[in-house]
Amino acid sequence: TETGGKRASYHHIVLLAKNVTGYKNLIKLSTIAHLEGFYYKPRIDADVLRKHSDGLVALSACAGGVVSAHLASGNDAQAYESAEIYKEIFGDDFYIEIQNHGIDREAVVREKAPRLAKDLQLKLICTNDVHYIKREHAIAHNILLLIPDASSTNTPDYTQLRYQTDQAYFKSTKEMVDLFKDYPEAIDSTLEVAEKCNLEIDLKKNYMPQFPIPAGMGTLNDYLDKLARDGFAQRYPNPPEDLHHRLDHELGVIKEMGYSGYFLVVQDFIAAARRMGVHVGPGRGSAAGSIVSYSLGITNVDPVKYDLLFERFLNPDRISMPDIDVDFSDDKRELVIQYVREKYGEDSVSQIITFGTLSSRAVLKDVGRVLGIPLSTIESITKQIPVELGKVRPLAEALETIAELKWLNESNDPKIKTLIETSLVLEGMNRNAGMHAAGVVIAPGNISDYVPLYKTPQTEMMTQYNMKDLETAGLLKMDFLGLRTLTVIENAVEMIEKNHGERIDLDAIPEDDPKTFELFSKGQTVAVFQFESSGMRDWLLKLKPACISDLVAMNALYRPGPMEMIGDFIARKNSLQEITYLHPKLESVLKETYGVIVYQEQVMKIASEIGGFTLARADLMRRAMGKKDKNLMGEMKKEFVEGAVALGTQRKLAGEIFDLIEKFASYGFNKSHSVAYSIVAYQTAYLKAHYP
Repeated sequence: TETGGKRASYHHIVLLAKNVTGYKNLIKLSTIAHLEGFYYKPRIDADVLRKHSDGLVALSACAGGVVSAHLASGNDAQAYESAEIYKEIFGDDFYIEIQNHGIDREAVVREKAPRLAKDLQLKLICTNDVHYIKREHAIAHNILLLIPDASSTNTPDYTQLRYQTDQAYFKSTKEMVDLFKDYPEAIDSTLEVAEKCNLEIDLKKNYMPQFPIPAGMGTLNDYLDKLARDGFAQRYPNPPEDLHHRLDHELGVIKEMGYSGYFLVVQDFIAAARRMGVHVGPGRGSAAGSIVSYSLGITNVDPVKYDLLFERFLNPDRISMPDIDVDFSDDKRELVIQYVREKYGEDSVSQIITFGTLSSRAVLKDVGRVLGIPLSTIESITKQIPVELGKVRPLAEALETIAELKWLNESNDPKIKTLIETSLVLEGMNRNAGMHAAGVVIAPGNISDYVPLYKTPQTEMMTQYNMKDLETAGLLKMDFLGLRTLTVIENAVEMIEKNHGERIDLDAIPEDDPKTFELFSKGQTVAVFQFESSGMRDWLLKLKPACISDLVAMNALYRPGPMEMIGDFIARKNSLQEITYLHPKLESVLKETYGVIVYQEQVMKIASEIGGFTLARADLMRRAMGKKDKNLMGEMKKEFVEGAVALGTQRKLAGEIFDLIEKFASYGFNKSHSVAYSIVAYQTAYLKAHYP
């Protein structure tokens, strides 16, 4: 870097990891650039580069590189000086780059670079900037660059390429050889660098924080076993034998998959939260399906009582990190995160980046603004694109399936043509970076030993990898969610004690309280968690819920997709519609929901009890159904039918049952989550009914 204005203060350099050491140094350099060197752009200097140069190949970069910039500007002495610094740092792993995008200053560099390389005993290497995949994407890329500055009063000329070339695409081997035929050494160097770079990242390894085991407690597995069995004895004073078997099975899977440390970390910060007076939710997501979670106090939902499945949470046939998300009262959530920071070290805990992407609606608006198309025209298009299950329908699919948008494909207006062509290219691209509302990652040591960190003057420190990539990298990430309803409940309990002298134990309130269910049946659920919308209140008037099970089902059904089944569910519940089952074994699975498939766990149970699947295999089938992979579904159907036939079901009927569950699998909701959130809803309704 150099001192000066916004642009003069930095130059480019290309760094390639040869091995794991190089990869770790790349992580460190990127972290330092963001956390310590940020000035308009993330930056490093030669001293930092020298300290973290092992395992790296360095290229002098494009026209934005310091060597090329000086050569192009006639500052040859400074170009030599800069190149010598890089040579001193990297030795034979430093290469002088030449490019040819048809830009004048690059021609100057190509003329001078061979002499510089020869004088300094360095090698030339030819490269091409790749800002887009295909040459015809140059205009789309240019429009993307113009989006931040475009407005109704500022419509730039999108045909004037900001990068001055349409050659910054992924060129073929033949194109590159033809382009640099006069520089055979530069072509050879590309192969040399490729041979040097043999990085293999171990993506099968997990990096758990070092949970401190009390003296005399043995290993992580031993300590988890003790805590789980102690908690199990408290939760189930006189358990039947099969419950012991389930506990043994769950502990066996957790230990075998190497997740004992994960469970110990989670139970520890939840216990700490309770000690600090932070209200903790009864559960969230599929973790409520685990007896181990319940025994450790991670959740407060009895998976046996509510017929929940461990395999929906942790599947031994599908290697992936467990996902335990926890709700805390929103005004005290930071206390828990601070506890984790203090326990594992400030450098080991970070929040997580998230990327906003261009949906079909968003990209049409942004591109339309650059093209100067009236907002009214754009909105007449975007309002036709539906949102399904929380996601905006992709543009290509919308153009194909929505009659009101057919004219866009047939339009002769050049701006409309450019709008559609460009939007199809840019849809799905990252639009901005932000901080995940709840995600926190905990590493065994300094996080920047594992993943790069990100920070600007306007943001807190966070990882450069998003939640999904962190999981792939093997780091422990989890959601610390602040739930406003828990704060409301906490405040209400304190006010009741202050005004009435009663201390309400919400875990001990009756689950069949008449006043509470009367409130639900009358639709008087304004301010009741998950049940306060006008649409939900209308359905409650018809449903007349009489038990927690009805609330759980209604909570699961009231969302896009399964909502179409609410009418049948209520009619069957109120004996206005006959309940029938294709197979006798379906009754035991679907009885609580009056013959309607509501939950993902029901799909799994049907696959297990009728198709002979293990519950782990049944979970894989459920996931496949949700992805609508036709080839995979064909294989799954064959396996299900053959298994059902082997267990005595007629082949035709087995096929019909598979078709039935396939229809509802993509709509089915996670029962564990619905139970946990319905318990919170019931608690808020109980408080409202008794202490309005």
